[in-house]
Amino acid sequence: MKENSESLNLSKVPELTLIFWIIKIAATTLGETGGDAVSMSMDLGYLIGTLIFAAIFFVAVFIQIKSPRFHPYIYWTTIIATTMVGTTLADFATRSLGIGYTGGSSLLLILLLTSLFVWHRTMGTIAVDSVSQPKVEVFYWVTIMFSQTLGTALGDWTSDSMGFGYGGSAVIFSVLLLIIVGLYAWTKVSRTVLFWAAFILTRPLGAVVGDYLDKPLEKGGLALSRYSASAALLVFIILCVLIFPQRAGKKAA
Repeated sequence: MKENSESLNLSKVPELTLIFWIIKIAATTLGETGGDAVSMSMDLGYLIGTLIFAAIFFVAVFIQIKSPRFHPYIYWTTIIATTMVGTTLADFATRSLGIGYTGGSSLLLILLLTSLFVWHRTMGTIAVDSVSQPKVEVFYWVTIMFSQTLGTALGDWTSDSMGFGYGGSAVIFSVLLLIIVGLYAWTKVSRTVLFWAAFILTRPLGAVVGDYLDKPLEKGGLALSRYSASAALLVFIILCVLIFPQRAGKKAA
């Protein structure tokens, strides 16, 4: 009875600790290298890659929603699926459809803000500690998928269109994240706003780091194997989950 009572007070997402953000950045980097491995290294193209990862994403979200409580492996599998489908979908939109990085980033930002707006209008809050019911989880994962896709396009926009390169872009997004940390520590800015700002910005950081790892030397990358980089990142994530057990966050009062 006590265990059931405690579970009713828990959300379906992990506590927002330092290890959460470390795994999140690693997962977004894996999304970039893994997505590129399928669409580029396997030469399947962005559309086929998107269809493959979209199928994995829908299955993962279904399992996540059906799970009665937070489970770290299910949760992070779903996060990784969103980053991979975000990578191939953003590349398909900006490159195959020809709308460019600026157009793609703008469109995805509108979709993300629309998702957050509809979520808030429907449920009254977009706080992550409210994610405990299937309807809220659907909003949560749709919003995350848009944020991951936006992050890919935004990373490409800063590194390519704006000419900052992978290293310069990584510095830019790292500085922005440090500013958010400062706002969290020393101001009373809404924690919900800061969470979503940090969640969104970790994606382009992971994207440019992933590109730096696997892009050719002449394009400013290290030309590492996408398969090896993806495998190393996946092992790192698994070890983090094993070594640093995560607990479900507490539901909003």
